[in-house]
Amino acid sequence: MDVPARVTEVLAASRLVARVDLVGSRARGEATALSDWDFRVDTPNGAALARELPILVEPLEPLAAQWDRLTERATYMVMLTGAVKIDLFPGDERRAIQPPWEPTASNLVAIDAHFWDWMLWLGGKVLAEKSGVVSEELRKLHRNLLGPLGVTSPPATVEQAVTEYRVARDRLELRWEMSVQGRLGDEVEDTLVRYGVI
Repeated sequence: MDVPARVTEVLAASRLVARVDLVGSRARGEATALSDWDFRVDTPNGAALARELPILVEPLEPLAAQWDRLTERATYMVMLTGAVKIDLFPGDERRAIQPPWEPTASNLVAIDAHFWDWMLWLGGKVLAEKSGVVSEELRKLHRNLLGPLGVTSPPATVEQAVTEYRVARDRLELRWEMSVQGRLGDEVEDTLVRYGVI
C-alpha cells in the first residue's frame, strides 16, 4: 500500500481537512524499516477534526486506533495489518496527558493496543540505534502500563517487555474470564522478530 496516498485519500473525505503532510523521520529520509508514518493534518478546526478522526480512518480497516495518552500534542495512533503504524496530528490540537493505566476487564483491549503500538515504535528506535531513547521509554512503559499490570520492575529490553507483558496480560485474562484478540500482537511480534529486535 502507498501509505501517504491512501491516508490522504481517506482523510480528504472530510471538509475539515485542508492539507495532509508527511512529517517525521520518513519525510526526512531517516526512517528505519519499522518507523511509523507521521502525518500533520492542517485544518481550520482541530477539535472538530479530532472528533471525526475515528470515523475517517475506518476505511483503512485498522486493527487498533486510539489517542496517545502520554503526549500533549493530540496524536491519533492507528495500527494497520502488516504492523504498519500511522500517527495523525490534527492541526495544533492539544490533549491532557493521562495517568497510568488502571487495568480492568473493560479496558484490557485498549491496553493491549497501546502496548503493541508502543513496541512497534520502540522497534524503530532499536533499529535506529537510539539506545538512550529505548532505555527511557522502557522505564516510561513500566510506569504507565507494565507496572499497573503487575510487572515488578522495568524491562531491560524490548524482548523482555514483550515476554513480561504477555504473562501479565494472560494472568488478567484468566482472572476476568476474557480473551484479548491476538492478531495485532502476533503481527507486531512477528515483525520485531523478522527485523532482529527480539
